[in-house]
Amino acid sequence: MYHSESLYLATEGRGTWEITAQVARIVRDSGIAQGLCTIFVHHTSASLILCENADPSVRSDLERYFGRLVVDGDPIFRHTAEGPDDMAAHIRSIMTTNSLTIPVRDGRPDLGTWQGIFLWEHRTEPHRRRVTVSILG
Repeated sequence: MYHSESLYLATEGRGTWEITAQVARIVRDSGIAQGLCTIFVHHTSASLILCENADPSVRSDLERYFGRLVVDGDPIFRHTAEGPDDMAAHIRSIMTTNSLTIPVRDGRPDLGTWQGIFLWEHRTEPHRRRVTVSILG
């Protein structure tokens, strides 16, 4: 059995947006009790992360760490047509991931106690992002 659905998310610029509840709804509505759930973001300047969802300082620490690791407007970047944050966003996306695979158990994502699913927007301006959730069981 297979089910797939897309989410469209409006970001407000750089940061993380929890999508755990939306993914759980899609898994539940699929009617698939046991299997795998794949989540895929259709963009090269945003990514997906499985992260602590109880303490938001974890995600703000990640943002600050990546801000130090990949600096907007670094003079080594040649790809600058879309602004100083564009190449940094591509690098951040490549360093993280564009898809996650999560087990489905008893009709829901089988996540750990403190795990949440997040879209991580790497651009500084708001964007509309497409995320596809596919369940196979």
